[in-house]
Amino acid sequence: MPKIDRAADAARLKLLAPVPATLHPAAVYLASLSEGSQPTMRHALDAIASMLTGGECDALTLDWSKLRYQHTAAVRASLVQGLAPATAKKMVCALRRVLKEAARLGLMGYEDYARAVDLPRIDTPPQKLKGRALATDEIALLMDACESEARTIGIRDAAILAILRGGGLRREELAQLELKDYNPILGELEIRSGKRKSYRKVYLPVEAVAIVEEWLEIRSRQPGALITPVRKGGKVELRHMSGDAVLKIVKRRGRKAGVAEFSPHDFRRTFCSELLDDNDVVTVQKLAGHATPVTTAKYDRRGEETKRKAVERLSIPRHQRTTQ
Repeated sequence: MPKIDRAADAARLKLLAPVPATLHPAAVYLASLSEGSQPTMRHALDAIASMLTGGECDALTLDWSKLRYQHTAAVRASLVQGLAPATAKKMVCALRRVLKEAARLGLMGYEDYARAVDLPRIDTPPQKLKGRALATDEIALLMDACESEARTIGIRDAAILAILRGGGLRREELAQLELKDYNPILGELEIRSGKRKSYRKVYLPVEAVAIVEEWLEIRSRQPGALITPVRKGGKVELRHMSGDAVLKIVKRRGRKAGVAEFSPHDFRRTFCSELLDDNDVVTVQKLAGHATPVTTAKYDRRGEETKRKAVERLSIPRHQRTTQ
């Protein structure tokens, strides 16, 4: 494994003065990510900077433009040795992206950049998929748990579950919805700020629209956040909730309903899995807001039974033999 003199590099790689965020390659890279991804990748870059300088630098005090192949090769080797392949791969990807921004900003020569990112790929063996799909009975139990709550909070929470289940939204996307993003005639939701600041439309099933309409009878049709906080006493506050608040609500409903551990994102996995039964992967990709069909395929939780049934539909034609 390449060796680094961290004491010497700590002095050489540290920025001599603060750099504006628009000219700092790590800051530019982080700003290009969604709000949900930024903390994870900032932590990864902090770890790499600390590794290179013996704890002297973090992501914003390291001069990334001074990294060369000996640095990146040592970082890769250390990450592969100490972390799971998927984690190491994600951190090396972040490193490459920051160096790419350094080259784009004119802080790093193309030849130095090309050599620094010329690293062997990190193979990730097949892993058990994260999360799970929710069964129909489990979803029914969750909705029943909302009906047993005080009317305003119960219907608000039912609307949250209906949108997550019927639209396959990320929790941050749900939290950012405005009343103007909702079209009850078409059952349509406009996602104006999805992952990577993308835009898409999704369509809610009739049952979900009915639940959202029931919530709006309480919330009113005033402009503002579609899903809002509810104070004690049932007072609706016309402001946005956070993604974490949505997470806590869903977790609380799960506990009350006695449903096995799951996350809001499991509604999204359920959404994709069920749609893949009757739709092509590109259509499901567009509804889910995935960058590629490859990502959508990772959300498939239909299991081994679906694969077995798919094979059963295959035919093996044979010409009928004539008997002599």
